[in-house]
Amino acid sequence: MKKYRKKPVVIEAIQFTDETKDRVYSTVREIQQNVSPSFDKHNRPILLIPTLEGEMMCSLGDWIIKGVRGELYPCKPDIFDVTYELITEER
Repeated sequence: MKKYRKKPVVIEAIQFTDETKDRVYSTVREIQQNVSPSFDKHNRPILLIPTLEGEMMCSLGDWIIKGVRGELYPCKPDIFDVTYELITEER
């Protein structure tokens, strides 16, 4: 086997929290119309996001990532933290 390095890719993401849920829903609906708000079995808000791998649930605290082809998918916060870092723009 040969070794490969993942290409650096800049992504757009927004975190789905209790404080941001309305803004998140509005933002993701602009990108992908078939995202559905719902509630989990504990009556907490969730988003159901159709992805290339099937429908995925986005829970509070998860990040919603816009992929390289414009698709949306959820990412758990611990995975997001070790995979991505915020880009700070120099002025």
